Amino acid sequence: MSEQVHQRYKKKVMSEINVVPYIDVMLVLLIIFMITAPLLTQGVKVELPQAESESMQSDSEEKEPLVVTVNAEGNYFLNVGDDIETPVDNDLLVARVSAVLRRKPGTPVMVRGDKNVNYGKVIIAMTLLQKAGSPSVGLITESPEPTGKK
Repeated sequence: MSEQVHQRYKKKVMSEINVVPYIDVMLVLLIIFMITAPLLTQGVKVELPQAESESMQSDSEEKEPLVVTVNAEGNYFLNVGDDIETPVDNDLLVARVSAVLRRKPGTPVMVRGDKNVNYGKVIIAMTLLQKAGSPSVGLITESPEPTGKK
């Protein structure tokens, strides 16, 4: 009987929590997030318009912007070239825009998209313009109609 009592008191209950495995898991997760976070931030860089902006002034012919238009069907049109009312494909768009930017660096590049066009087509146009060498891309919008509230 004294053996049973001796064995009972020999095992003490451990009341401390071992936090080392939790710290290891936390550090592994931290490393994973640090590696994957930069990979998730991809996109097209654009200069966002200010809320109270003035209309663009074209002082001279050198400052005439290069405008890419995306119609409701998703076709691209460029205001440079022989026939500005003929749709251009992606390769021709990149070639013409890069030629204009090489000839006249600093030419503003703008995108004018139909309000009913798929948003993805406008993003593709902006990506193609960046591929052609445009440092920034602007968006052309119409000013809203006054509501006439009194």
